[in-house]
Amino acid sequence: MYSLSDTIVAISTPVGEGGIGIVRLSGADALPILQKIFRRGRGHSTRQVAFEPYRLYYGRIVDPETQETLDEVLASYMRAPNSYTREDVAEINCHGGIVPLRRVLALALRHGARLAEPGEFTLRAFVNGRLDLAQAEAVLDIVRAKTEASLRVAVGQLEGKLSDRVRAVRQELVDILAYLEATIDFTHDEIPYEDILPGLAKAEEDLKKLLAEAERGIIYRQGIRTAIVGRPNVGKSSLLNALLRMDRAIVTPIPGTTRDTLEETLNLGGIPLCLVDTAGITAPHNLVERLGIERSRKALEQADLVLLVVDGSEPLIAADQEIAALIGDKPTILVVNKIDLSLRASLDGLLPTATRVQISALTGQGLDSLEEAIEETVFAGKVWSSDAPLVSSPRHRDILRCALEQVQSARRSHAEGMAADFVSIDLKGAINALGEITGESVTEDLLDTIFRRFCIGK
Repeated sequence: MYSLSDTIVAISTPVGEGGIGIVRLSGADALPILQKIFRRGRGHSTRQVAFEPYRLYYGRIVDPETQETLDEVLASYMRAPNSYTREDVAEINCHGGIVPLRRVLALALRHGARLAEPGEFTLRAFVNGRLDLAQAEAVLDIVRAKTEASLRVAVGQLEGKLSDRVRAVRQELVDILAYLEATIDFTHDEIPYEDILPGLAKAEEDLKKLLAEAERGIIYRQGIRTAIVGRPNVGKSSLLNALLRMDRAIVTPIPGTTRDTLEETLNLGGIPLCLVDTAGITAPHNLVERLGIERSRKALEQADLVLLVVDGSEPLIAADQEIAALIGDKPTILVVNKIDLSLRASLDGLLPTATRVQISALTGQGLDSLEEAIEETVFAGKVWSSDAPLVSSPRHRDILRCALEQVQSARRSHAEGMAADFVSIDLKGAINALGEITGESVTEDLLDTIFRRFCIGK
């Protein structure tokens, strides 16, 4: 994708005001560049510092050409291979303003470094063998974790728990393949008979176990996009505020107060729940209302889960049925709001298969039941173990499914007495597929796709 022999540099902390901002360098020239621009202490020394690895040095970043001090910093040097990238790494802890960080970055670029591409530090860690591919992907998941549960999943993957399981299955298949290819090349007298069915059955079972909790892992990682829909003034914004336990949306008795979609993330039992409050879906009276309703419809289309809110204090009207018809076959919870008032709504015929929960967004009554219903709907009523799932990536899930299908095909072919050549074709496919998780068999395009999702500096 790009040269891995260059020395790269990037700002590795978020842009904006903060106490500290870090400029990171990695590569053979990381230390020489640091020595050119760093001066120890507060004085006007021009001597280069002989950095000892893994120590912080207090000093200044100075432009060698003008002797201008750019910032007061702490600097450190990590010697290969004991660094994040397994290359020489230098880190400069600056003040966290955008101007000093950019000036220090520009100075490093002027003295021989190249601006890092997105994810290039972690890519080098993978290429240099510090992390396998699954662990490298876990780095991004840790950065993006929205709940403690999603963080536990990502940390487990970073520790190599998924890689260990995948490598174990892959090695089982490699051993079987080696035996089959030996039977092709040599006579039966030279190769003792070995029953490969138990090995194939074990590999199949191990892959099924990994896939079994993949759905939960992906939910913890990506979250559930949940659209709160209904006609105007049924209490959608009040429900959003009640779930968040804060006044996030403006609530008034005037129908149509919400004119646009509003998104907030809620941690519900470890599930990152992206709540989308929508404008009431009704016949628009002006351009603003029409645009708001179009966004509401789009939010409904993109949702993984729908909370259809109806006003329980008054009879249903045609608009409630029309909105319900827009939902289609999406998982839906029918939320009957305003039960603190007298109930007058008859729900006969309205989403008869949907879970129904009665609440009062005003008093909080029934919110616990609604949260339980959301969790049960998200996990389809399944009871999960308390252990964090190992698979949390749709890419990994799809690869495991592919490998499982090929192992099952190999098992059928062998049971039907087909030649070893045919069985080995499926085994090679499964082995190569599993290698795409840990990185043993990976293409440049795949690496580019994965690491381009990272931020620059990670």
